[in-house]
Amino acid sequence: MKNLLATMMVFSLSAFAFAEPTHWVTVDSKILEKVSPIHKNLLVQKESDGISLVQLKESEIEKLSDVIHHELHRCGGFITHDTQEEAEQALRPSGDRVFGMKGIFNLYTISQQTDVAPMVSQVQASSIEETIRKMSSFQNRYYKAATGLESQEYVLNLWKKLAQGRSDIKVEYYKHSDWPQPSVIMTIEGSEYPQEIVVVGGHADSISGGFFGREKAHAPGADDNASGIATITEAARILIANNYKPKRTIQFMAYAAEEVGLLGSKDIANSYKAQRKSVIGKIQFDMTLRKGTADKDIVLMSDFTNAAQNEFLGKLIDEYVKVPWGYSRCGYGCSDHASWTNAGFPASIPFEAEMKDSNKAIHTNRDTIETAGGDARHSAKFAKLAIAYMVELAH
Repeated sequence: MKNLLATMMVFSLSAFAFAEPTHWVTVDSKILEKVSPIHKNLLVQKESDGISLVQLKESEIEKLSDVIHHELHRCGGFITHDTQEEAEQALRPSGDRVFGMKGIFNLYTISQQTDVAPMVSQVQASSIEETIRKMSSFQNRYYKAATGLESQEYVLNLWKKLAQGRSDIKVEYYKHSDWPQPSVIMTIEGSEYPQEIVVVGGHADSISGGFFGREKAHAPGADDNASGIATITEAARILIANNYKPKRTIQFMAYAAEEVGLLGSKDIANSYKAQRKSVIGKIQFDMTLRKGTADKDIVLMSDFTNAAQNEFLGKLIDEYVKVPWGYSRCGYGCSDHASWTNAGFPASIPFEAEMKDSNKAIHTNRDTIETAGGDARHSAKFAKLAIAYMVELAH
């Protein structure tokens, strides 16, 4: 933390002479205190339940991200908003309201063993590893870098290849207006209730380097988060290989720009909210590669998530994955599930370890398969959970 004061001076003195756009940001109050020794010079507009609302320039947001990644060695902690109204709504996050479908997880009975069990047995760690190695071979997947576009093109083409021959599946970019990297969405249309949507996602970008070097920095991001994209890709591969046709629509999402304030997922989730789409469940896979906690294989984050869906996931783990699991807390805005929670949809995030045991190599050039255990066997457990979640809930 020795360079923390100098690093954070940008909060009080702009590094640029030109007028920069200002954005509303909600940030974990504890993080704000830790990363800003000049916290008193920041005007906190509002504070509620441990979340602070501030206004920051674009360069200040980048610096906030930089310090959280390199000084605190953690993901997220803040969400960037387009308007003050949107930011104020985020001070009251609730993942328990969803249009017409409140309480579905309390009512749901696990019943699809005949379909799920054979598919779970087909998960291949080697297949997941292959995708992780390809994604981590890009110089980086930063949302403003050329390689950030190229890596998303790889995901798009990979998913299109999986979907060949299925007229009920489409793969497309979701383009964002304020930055170049698109998100990627693969949709398997529901046969009976297509208007009801199950979302399975993870962020596809990666980040490393200092504030001024991110577009050229080496950021393999094997664990964070090539592993999440590879995990849901393997689940999709198996569903399609078994000619699975869900009754409800399933959407796989590879989000852009997560590392700089959950920008991609927030854009999509808010759009779905505005269109009053019925997302009955959202699960986030962000870091599945490294087993960090000795007595737990899968850890469900209990904060800023839907409690009933978390319980449902625990039942799925016991039924189909059969590994030890538990709970932890990851703080405000720690991954893309927070965007869906803030938009009012039930969201959960199964994680590779308790937060205290999280991977310290993320956001550096050391985030490789080798530093996370050498293979993708741990990720395979999450792919099994993804399959069980989709088949059970989309039925």
